[in-house]
Amino acid sequence: MKYAYEYEMKYQESDAHKKVRLFHLEEYLLEVAGKVADELGYGIAAMHPRGLGWILTRLSMEFYDLPRHNDKIRFETWIESNAHMLSTRDFRIYKGDTLIGICKSIWAVLDLNKRELVNIFDEPIFEGCVDGEVLDMSRVRMTTIPEPTGCVPHKVVYSDIDYNHHCNSCRYLQAMIDAYLPDYYGKKVRLDINYSKEAMLGETLQTYYLVTDEGVQYQQKNEAGETSCSAKITIDNC
Repeated sequence: MKYAYEYEMKYQESDAHKKVRLFHLEEYLLEVAGKVADELGYGIAAMHPRGLGWILTRLSMEFYDLPRHNDKIRFETWIESNAHMLSTRDFRIYKGDTLIGICKSIWAVLDLNKRELVNIFDEPIFEGCVDGEVLDMSRVRMTTIPEPTGCVPHKVVYSDIDYNHHCNSCRYLQAMIDAYLPDYYGKKVRLDINYSKEAMLGETLQTYYLVTDEGVQYQQKNEAGETSCSAKITIDNC
């Protein structure tokens, strides 16, 4: 079963190149995922009273053309699978009839009191919700950064915190791009991001980045030296 929602890109979401920022595009993907979950009865309204919340664990998105202010963009989405405590939700992104991007996202359910992942996919509410189509996107392996090009700190503040009382997934990406923005304008750009350990209000994350011939790699570490989030932006110059 597939769902689609259309949005008009806003002025405040566009950068100096008049292109929508990557972390705003991630926000749209999360908004669409949340709308579908609400329609099917397992969104925020149903989960939070039970002390549960959806969290994003991994995201891969590839754009052949970044949308601009006033563009009407359609986000088509479906569930590829619910298995092993993880839900895989895929997306295709269109401008008119033109495919401009694809995305694969991996989700889990968090017990908000114990801060542990739980498996609820055997509940009746999930019956019949899996479409089954597999979106062909290879998985990119993340590695540590032994000798970073640079490092920029980011303190987790009020505006970073979401419903689940931790740093919103889009804010990690925003801090990474603020630390170092590669030149991906007019090129095919792919983002892969893994969320490893939640960051809480008041924590300071160090954003390490390594510039390479193919793009840039990021690794965010918390005050204990643990990796909170890692990402890679790959640019196709062809």
